[in-house]
Amino acid sequence: MVRTALTPAERARGCRLGALLREARGARAVAEIALAAGLSVETLRKIESGRIPTPTFFTVAALARALDLSLDTLAHTCDAPSYETSTARPAAAAGLPTVTAGAGG
Repeated sequence: MVRTALTPAERARGCRLGALLREARGARAVAEIALAAGLSVETLRKIESGRIPTPTFFTVAALARALDLSLDTLAHTCDAPSYETSTARPAAAAGLPTVTAGAGG
């Protein structure tokens, strides 16, 4: 079976998802969230960096649960076409608390 290539919009949506998850994780360790979601650290890193732009539904649901995010928030923030031209960070756009650089490891 041959998969069709992802469109630029699908890749951008994956990057928005990764940014939102990374921001929601905040100062918590990647390993802590990966363990809570039942994922490998490498898989979570790939999702957060956009290298896995279309993770499965169950992976996204597990991450949402581990990060105490609603699936509605994820869907709304990641699909928001206005986000691409916005200067707002993903968590701020979703009404989540933001973490500033240097606020932990």
